[in-house]
Amino acid sequence: MTDAVKGPASYFPSIEKKYGRPIGEWQELIRTSPLTQHMELVNWLKSEHGLGHGHANALVAHTLAEDSGK
Repeated sequence: MTDAVKGPASYFPSIEKKYGRPIGEWQELIRTSPLTQHMELVNWLKSEHGLGHGHANALVAHTLAEDSGK
């Protein structure tokens, strides 16, 4: 039996379904953005790509944690 996905990644299926892009594409956008601060990236995803706050926050938190090795 597999454990349920927890944390920011738990949002990924609904993000892909709602916005029609795979998570890897969102992560690439975040990684190639000139912005580096968490809330700057969240606000950018919301204003430029129409994501809701929770979805944007989950993507940024997961991507930044993954990149920092946490």
